[in-house]
This record gives sequence, structure tokens and C-alpha cells, in this order.
Amino acid sequence: MTGPPPAAILSRWAREQARLKGGVVREDTEEWQKEPSFAGLQRVGGVDLSYIKGDDSRACASLVVLSYPGLEVLYEDCRMVAVSAPYVAGFLAFREVPFLVEAVQRLQQEEPGLKPQVLLVDGNGLLHHRGFGVACHLGVLTDLPCIGVAKNLLQVDGLARDELHREQIRSLQREGDTFPLTGTSGSVLGMALRSCNSSKPLYISVGHRVSLETAVRLVQSCCRYRIPEPIRQATSVMLMLIQRSWKRSFPGALSLAQTAVLLLWAFPRYRTPQGTAGSGTAGSQLTLDRGSIFGSRCAHQ
Repeated sequence: MTGPPPAAILSRWAREQARLKGGVVREDTEEWQKEPSFAGLQRVGGVDLSYIKGDDSRACASLVVLSYPGLEVLYEDCRMVAVSAPYVAGFLAFREVPFLVEAVQRLQQEEPGLKPQVLLVDGNGLLHHRGFGVACHLGVLTDLPCIGVAKNLLQVDGLARDELHREQIRSLQREGDTFPLTGTSGSVLGMALRSCNSSKPLYISVGHRVSLETAVRLVQSCCRYRIPEPIRQATSVMLMLIQRSWKRSFPGALSLAQTAVLLLWAFPRYRTPQGTAGSGTAGSQLTLDRGSIFGSRCAHQ
């Protein structure tokens, strides 16, 4: 579908969103969530969907399941999908969530023993124009605990990337430091978290069946680098799918150097501080602009 959707579709989406929003549970519902060490948590999932640059009708949808606390990959599913619903600010879930729900359903059919006990979603939850972002939508439809993990601040309810926000970011001196994302309404919509040795915080929000405090602690415990491992691995799987797709479509198009850059971005544990392959740390200066492979994903979720 091209162009803005008809008013009838927007009206239907608004009604459906309001109906589903009533099912959001903002509290911890699982026993493992109440344990300081998350005892009983064995499987953590991560989902991501990104568009092919220059073509917003094609995307990669991925789901991975990792062991916890070891964070080793147990399951992965990544597929190219044809996106037909238009993008509308505040209604991103209607464009993306159906593919993520399908991935969860395939997992339940193929490997029911690997069903994740919680999903980390590349997007927002309650931190949303109408308090019902992608993480809430996916959580209610799958009835799985979900956490929204965004890399950029969604500017809603008076939240803005202004000098006050920048000053708050500078106050995050150590891993695990946080500050609340309080809107002008007085509601705490989420939490900014310094997850690792990065000056850029993550923006954590409740999706479904988890409290904000638990969401922040769990995300932090899943971070080897800035991005929590379940989402980082979901993105890595997409990069590999794109690489294979390019090789099939354009034999020889990827040079050895290009392949190395892809691998180094996907697996930063192999970067050295000087940015060359080795056994270095995540402090490498070598980076890859994700937008050079995937199109920009709209922040208005």
C-alpha cells in the first residue's frame, strides 16, 4: 500500500489499539521475576525487524532465543517478508507485529521446548504516543512478558532531546546507572539506562507482564555490549541473511573486506581496540552504519 491509509483504516487501527491496550499488565507475573538473580529464568528471546534500504516494502523479521544466564543462542528464525501496511506514526505495530507474531507461532510449533520466557523487543512499550507501542502490542497478542528496548528517545508527553536530557545522560557515569523518563503528565514512561561502556543510553519501557524495575535489571543483565544480547543477536542473524541474499543475487558483489566489516559489526567480541580482528573488547573504533544495509526504522512507534 502506498500513500496515507484511508480514514476508515486509521479508525479501525485506533479502536483495535485501544481494545488491546486494556490487556496490558504492567506488573511482574512470573516467579523468576521476583528473584534477585532471576532464578528460574532459562530462555530469553529477542526480536527485530528492519527494512532493506531503498525498499520499504521488503524487510527482515528475526527472532532468536538465548539461554540465560549464559546468553548462548538456542534458536533462530529470520525471514524476508513483504510489508504491505503503510507506516503511520503511532501505529507501527500494525505494519510489523504480524510478522513477529508469526515467528513466535513457528517457534511454538517447531520447538515448543524453546519458547522464551520473556521477549526483548527492538522498540517501545508504554513509552508511546498512546501508551501502546510495539512491545505492548506483541506482548498482548502472544501473552509473553515483553520489554521495549529503544536506542533513541521517542519524544512524547513532553520528553525531548533537549539540554536537560543531555545533562541527564551525562550524569550516567557507570554501567547500570539510570534516570526516569517522566513526562509532563507526571507519568514515568520508562527508564534511560547506561547499559555498558557507551555514552549513549538505552530507553527501556514496559511491554507486558513485567514491571519497569524488573525490565531494567533484566536488560542490564543481558548486555555484554551496549545492545542487549538477544536483540543484538537478532540483528546479527538479519545481517547474515542479507549477506547470503546479496551473494545469490550478485555473485562476487561482496568483497572480502566488506564481508569482514559485516562480521565485525555483527560480532564485536572479535574487535580489538584498534578496530582489527582479534580477541579485543567492545571498545573498538571500527563501526558500521546499520543504515548502509538497512533502511532507517522510524522512531515513532
